[in-house]
Amino acid sequence: MKLMVLILNRTEKLDSLLEGFSAAGIGGATIIESSGLAQTLNRIGSSILTAAIKDIIGAADDDNRTVLSVIKDDQLETVRKVIYATVGDLSLPNTGILFTVPIDFAEGIPEGK
Repeated sequence: MKLMVLILNRTEKLDSLLEGFSAAGIGGATIIESSGLAQTLNRIGSSILTAAIKDIIGAADDDNRTVLSVIKDDQLETVRKVIYATVGDLSLPNTGILFTVPIDFAEGIPEGK
């Protein structure tokens, strides 16, 4: 099993993404409202974040969502396909970040997961 973490910058795609996960057999996810460093510095008006730095790191004006899901090892490619079909190429700026973390222990996850 893996913990799939998607930091989604394109929040307008969240509903479609979750529908895609469900249709592909990804049984559950937790969505957390989140924001990145550049977003937070911009919001608080930090003098550290000048216009030049903002351009370099690609600060977005909106918050993002962090999507967490426990997936089977063989579901990773399915997850990636759903994300790319819904959200687009994650290598593009202000799209999202996807990574997984191995799970060596879990309780409370339904057997079919």
